[in-house]
Amino acid sequence: MTRILDTPLSLDRAVAAVSDASHGAVATFAGMVRDHSHGRRVHRLDYEAYAPMAERMMAEILDGIVRELPSVKLYAEHRVGTLEVGELAVVIAAGAPHRREALLACDRAIEEIKARLPIWKREHTDEGASWVSCAENSHTK
Repeated sequence: MTRILDTPLSLDRAVAAVSDASHGAVATFAGMVRDHSHGRRVHRLDYEAYAPMAERMMAEILDGIVRELPSVKLYAEHRVGTLEVGELAVVIAAGAPHRREALLACDRAIEEIKARLPIWKREHTDEGASWVSCAENSHTK
């Protein structure tokens, strides 16, 4: 349950995709374009991907997490195209019987997506535009 979209993302759509009568918890993650990166002011981002390959990889990532946590249902969307500050770049929802599994699955999903998904990002700053690794801006590791 993955999508690469060139239109606005939806947390509501993500939550609906993982909602189930047997789930008592839904955890979400929304990644937004921020106005700075490495001390530079960011004006906008351009995301590019070969959508069929990126969707296939994102599905593999989510499938791997579900194999480890079989009670979890996962959904993710990633945006491509030009995004302004404040727009959603990625949304993830994890539904599970209990909060621990939902939170864990959501956390694993964003970490794996940031590290492995073949999506390229160009930052537009006061100094000009440059391509950066999506994983480069992940500050959790």
